[in-house]
Amino acid sequence: MQYSFKYEKGKVLQALRYHFIWQTEIRILLILVIVFDIASAILYVMGKIRPEPFLLGSFIWLVFIVSFWFVLPNNIYKKSATFKDNFIVDFGNNFITLKNEKGHVEWEWSQFTKFFESPHFFHIYFSSKSFFLLPKDNMNDDLRHNLRILLSEKVGKKK
Repeated sequence: MQYSFKYEKGKVLQALRYHFIWQTEIRILLILVIVFDIASAILYVMGKIRPEPFLLGSFIWLVFIVSFWFVLPNNIYKKSATFKDNFIVDFGNNFITLKNEKGHVEWEWSQFTKFFESPHFFHIYFSSKSFFLLPKDNMNDDLRHNLRILLSEKVGKKK
């Protein structure tokens, strides 16, 4: 099975956002900030504390959202030349081969730890922080279906 693709900036940024939001430590931090903000709002309304803790929690939440939704994805996109190239990926029984005009790389299926699917990409992970984005643009339904089956057999879904 072979597929050629090119990345689109807006879709890559959205995929990077999915990556960040699915990180356990980021989700835990987000939940803690929201719980702190809600608790401080309740305590402020009850007259137990001054407004500063609530305002601090709101500020932290705002900084958190701006950094993980806008700053980090844009920063990663700008620093990575990979997102500006055209690629051909070949799915074999033992390897995935990725080619472009600069060269090629082969990965054994055993190198991948998990995958998940977002609206525009298959996210195929080497580790919790290292992954490969495979765009679903220009994939017909048969290829997308066969790729899901292949990834489920060879890699396994994200737990």
